[in-house]
Amino acid sequence: MPKLMMAGEGTRLNVLGDHQCIKLTGKDTDNQYTLIEQTNEPGTGIPRHVHTREDEVFHVLEGAVEFEVDAEVKTLQAGELAYVPRGTTHSFRVVGTTKAKVLLSVFPAGLEDMFQELAQLTAGPPDFAVVAEICGRYGITFV
Repeated sequence: MPKLMMAGEGTRLNVLGDHQCIKLTGKDTDNQYTLIEQTNEPGTGIPRHVHTREDEVFHVLEGAVEFEVDAEVKTLQAGELAYVPRGTTHSFRVVGTTKAKVLLSVFPAGLEDMFQELAQLTAGPPDFAVVAEICGRYGITFV
């Protein structure tokens, strides 16, 4: 079904400090992809990990984000993007002094279900073993 969304609409999640607004899910796209807007403060990041099921595209809309993709590290600014095919080790961290806004596309869909699970964890420092177990069920390992 077609879908028109206004700014700010979508499902908002705090996934271990990663502030997401899920715009499109697999239910919207016949499981072809998921679209997520991330808006995060400097210092927010995700440690090195690998997906076995999804390719990701991170399009930086505002701010600066440092990406490590395999052994290459680059800081991307507004208008720049990172393509991370499945099987590629990667991480990211918001750098600089302003918030960053990133549009994340995930192919195929399904990762939004993992984000929903992670967002349900209790507040405070996460139990890494629990996080790793949840992510592992979705084909993601930390390295």
